[in-house]
This record gives sequence, structure tokens and C-alpha cells, in this order.
Amino acid sequence: MVSNRSIRLLIVLLALACIALPTIAERADDADRASKNGKITGTIDGVEVTVEYGRPNVKGRTIWGDLVPYGQVWRTGADEATTITFSKDVSIEGKALKAGTYALFTVPGKKEWNFIFNKEAKQWGAYKRDAKQDMLSVNVAPHSVDHVESMTFAIDGSKVMLHWDKLAVGFSVAAHS
Repeated sequence: MVSNRSIRLLIVLLALACIALPTIAERADDADRASKNGKITGTIDGVEVTVEYGRPNVKGRTIWGDLVPYGQVWRTGADEATTITFSKDVSIEGKALKAGTYALFTVPGKKEWNFIFNKEAKQWGAYKRDAKQDMLSVNVAPHSVDHVESMTFAIDGSKVMLHWDKLAVGFSVAAHS
């Protein structure tokens, strides 16, 4: 026979689990990190889009082709892999992608970047990325901008944009019909 005390204890434990679970899904504390956490949320074509990422700084370094090599998969930020969440099914650069949370990887190039949406969202960097888990890949062209010290994502009209150093690159998002 279950006592009232056991039931109350179970209710308290369930309530604590409900409070703790959202924090487990978030990026780790950045108090001791050189690259602070970043997060943007916005709406494109009725779809809520959230990007969570680590914000490395230029610090006088050569970024493109050096710190971030051309032609290699990059976590698109610092520390944990960058994640992107879509509240509804979307089209990315005209290609269909289901609603959900994805690790967002890139393969930077001088004239073209490849954005990769990987269904294994919680990863440290790109070290254990399994290409079999890639759900979508799109190619886009970067362009030059004024210097941005800390890597930043932004929602600009119908695009999700990455800005860092003297480069901006992004992809279009639309609700999938």
C-alpha cells in the first residue's frame, strides 16, 4: 500500500524534474568561457526560429582560412555545436526541412559556404558529427561587411545571417507549404 507521504514525495520530485528539464537542454554556463553564449529568436514567415551558439571573438586573429579553415566542417561558433530550432516545417533556400532542433554546421569557402542541418542537435563541436544524420545541406555565397568582433547571428527579413570578422553569410527561410 502506498502512503500519502510517498505520493507527496513523488509529486515533489516530478515538479522538480519539470523545472530542471528546460535548463538541461540549454547551453552550459559561460561564466568561465572566453566565448560567451548567444541566442536569437525571431519569426520568419510565421515560423519561430531560434539559434543558440557560442560567440568567439576575432582578437586580432586571421579567421577565415586560418582559425576557421576553408573546406572543413565547422561547428559554426565556439564550444557546443550551434543549434537552430524551427517551430514549423520550413524551406531553406527552397529545400524542405521538418520542424525541430538541429545542429548547424558549416563548411566555409572563399566563394561559397555550405550550411548543414544535422538532426543530432546536442554535440560538442563538430568532432563526432555523423554525416548520416545530416537532414539538409544548402550552398550560399558570403559577402564582405564592416568588422564584427564577436560572432553574431541575426534574423534579417527572410534570412538567418551569421556576421563575424568582415564576413556575412546566411540562408533564406520560408514556411513550407
